Amino acid sequence: MPDERILMGVIGRPHGVRGLVHVQSYTADPAALADYGGLEDERGRVFSLRWHSEGVARLTEKTSGRDVPVADRNAAEAMTNLRLFVPRAALPAAEEDEYYLADLIGLRAEAVSGEALGTVTVVHDYGAGTSLEIALAAGGPPLILPFTARVVPVVDVAGGRIVVDPPEALAGEPENVRREHQDQGARP
Repeated sequence: MPDERILMGVIGRPHGVRGLVHVQSYTADPAALADYGGLEDERGRVFSLRWHSEGVARLTEKTSGRDVPVADRNAAEAMTNLRLFVPRAALPAAEEDEYYLADLIGLRAEAVSGEALGTVTVVHDYGAGTSLEIALAAGGPPLILPFTARVVPVVDVAGGRIVVDPPEALAGEPENVRREHQDQGARP
C-alpha cells in the first residue's frame, strides 16, 4: 500500500444483538490483533477491539477523543467487511530470509528461464492457501498462481523479484490454449 499500512484483520458478521462482531485476524497469533490498539480503516477511523471469545470481539471507535463502543446489532452490521490496518512501523522487522506478504506486491515476476513475466499486484489468502496475482507484461488477464515453494522457488525482496515455475499443466499448454482457458473464466 502506498501509505505503508498493513492489513491486519477484517470485521465479519455480527454476533448476537449487543454489538459483538466476528473478526478474521491475520496475525500469527489471532489474539494478538487486540494488542495493536489503534487499528485504522481505509477512511482513517481508529478502532480498538477486545476479545469476547475466540474470533468474536467488541469493537470500539475512537471519536473526538472518546471511545465509542459498537453497541447494537445494527451498528455491528454496518462494520461488516471493515478492513483493519496498522502502520508498517508498528510491526516488528522481519527476520533474515523472512518477509511480510505485503512485501511481495510490486515485485517483478520472472520465469525460471529469466524471462520477465510481469509484476505481483495482489496477494490472495482466503484460508485455503495463499496465491499471487501477476499482471502480465504482455497484457491480458492476470496470472494467478499458488504461493508455494514449488511454484515460487525464489523470493528476493531486496532484489525486487520473485522467480516463478508454473505448474506443468499451465507451462505445457500452448499460448492459445492458456488464453482460451482464461477467456472462459478458468484460472490456471
